[in-house]
Formats: sequence, structure tokens, C-alpha cells
Amino acid sequence: MILSLLKRTIGPTAAPPRQRMLEVAGRTLPLRIVESERARRLILRIDPGGQALRVTVPPGVPAREVDRFVERHHGWLETRLAKVPARPTVRPGIKVPVRGVAHLIVHEPGRRGSVSVGEVEGAPALLVHGERSHLPRRVADFLKREAKADIERLVAKHTATVGRKAKAVRFRDTSSRWGSCTSDGNLSFSWRIMMAPPLIIDYLVAHEVAHLREMNHGPRFWKLCAQLCPRTDEAKAWLKRNGSALQAIQFE
Repeated sequence: MILSLLKRTIGPTAAPPRQRMLEVAGRTLPLRIVESERARRLILRIDPGGQALRVTVPPGVPAREVDRFVERHHGWLETRLAKVPARPTVRPGIKVPVRGVAHLIVHEPGRRGSVSVGEVEGAPALLVHGERSHLPRRVADFLKREAKADIERLVAKHTATVGRKAKAVRFRDTSSRWGSCTSDGNLSFSWRIMMAPPLIIDYLVAHEVAHLREMNHGPRFWKLCAQLCPRTDEAKAWLKRNGSALQAIQFE
């Protein structure tokens, strides 16, 4: 979710603080101000999951200008944040998607700590063993292992197609992006993507691998991305609609 304002001519003044807290929609959220040489306007974003705000500003924009910009769009923030899904905590009895399929979380304390896929009354389930206090972490660890297996396989497939090698493949729990590719070939992915359907996982990997040849989002990049994942447009739309819900799930 993004809101922007064209840059106005301003005189020299104090730079805005890099981060502060903002009260909005009954929440206290961190607001991070990021200066960018490429920014031509003020851009306000709500991070996926609705847990943080970010304003990207051109160099030299004073703190008071940022404050006025945020205040003018307080109503926009409240409206958008009201649509952000609640943050469910992983616990017995709720459902967590795995490759797009909802799995019921079932706690079975009688066995050593592990997670296995099974069924409960004919429906998919994640059977989580061990102490109850460790259940959210065990589910997260399960998703990380599944993500590593699927994504490393897809990276190998797509890098072979583009004729480039990835220097490294890493997994993180990032709130601002699903994946990234550095100029020296390091690929990074959010393991939360393992909750999305296989098409979305494939698209994300194709997107980042395409950056190994095209470090931009120009026409050649999107053409290559579509060659690797023909349903790119469909996958992009799905992630835009549903990504915040996946980011909102708490594994704590």
C-alpha cells in the first residue's frame, strides 16, 4: 500500500529522524524515514502485515515536511490499516496454509518435538509434538525446511534456464519484501512464501533469478520473468491480494 506526494522546493533545514513511533488506528507503529537519491517525491508505505510504516523521501526534505505529509494522510492510514488482517498467533486449533492448503494445527505433547503432516477427520493437519510453548517455533522451523527444499530446487531449475549461477541462497523472515537479489548474485527469500500456493512460490523464485540477468524492473526483466513463469501476472496479483495476510501470522 503506497501513497505519494510530488516533491516541493524546500530550503535547507534539519533532516528528519530516521525512525519514530506513530499513533494511528488504535495502534502504535514504528514509522521509518528513508532518504533515497532516486526518490522524486514523498512515498508513504504500510509494510506487509501492517506492523510498520515507511516514508521514502528525497534528500534534504525537512522533518516538518515529513510530519505534515504524514498528518495529511492520517485518514488514509486509518482506512488502510482497518483492512489489514488481524495477526493470528500460531496455536492449536487454528489453520496455517502450507503450499496454499490450509492445515489444522494439532498439538500432540506425548512425543519428542517434531512436526509431521497428517490428517484429522479427513482434513490436512500439522501434528506438532513436544512442549506447547515451543509449538509456534516448531511450525516456523517446519516451514523453513520446506521452503529450503522447494526454493533451492526451483533456483537450480531457473538458473539453468537463464545461464547464471546464484552465489548463495538465504532464507529470512522479512516484513518489507518477499525476496531480493544482490548485484553479486546472492538470492534471499522469505520462508513465509511456503504458505502460498506452488505457483506463487515459483513466481517469486523466477522473479529473483531473473534479476541475475536484469538488475531492474524494465521491459526485458518482465519478459524474462514471464518466460520463466508464464503465469507471472496471475501470481503478482495473488501476492498483492494475499501477501499481507501471510505476513500477519505470528510465529512467537
